[in-house]
Amino acid sequence: MAFHFYGLDHVQLAAPEGCETEARHFYHHLLGWTEIPKPEILKKRGGVWFLCGTHQVHIGVQPDFVPATKAHPAFHVQNLDELRDYLQQQDIQVTDDEARADEGVRRFYINDPFGNRLEFLEWLQS
Repeated sequence: MAFHFYGLDHVQLAAPEGCETEARHFYHHLLGWTEIPKPEILKKRGGVWFLCGTHQVHIGVQPDFVPATKAHPAFHVQNLDELRDYLQQQDIQVTDDEARADEGVRRFYINDPFGNRLEFLEWLQS
């Protein structure tokens, strides 16, 4: 084939109009992700972009917004237990899931302020 995939450039999550302040609070202040500037031509659409590790997460405005309660991005984390404890201290509901434990994967889910499902996982070292 003459084409090649490098992987993901970014993940887009939808949110309702006027979401920017709450998105900044959750993704930047709570999770610690760096806000990155949107291209000037896209700013009028609303939303906000963040950097998570080496990947971008775009929070985009969707006028007829419905949260993604099944479809979700999964974020690879070091020190998953510390993240879980921190989120619970911030009154974020954490849902543990042991379905992949036999593969050496520990994970849990949370919802962002807009109801979108987010997964956080850590691969155990052998």
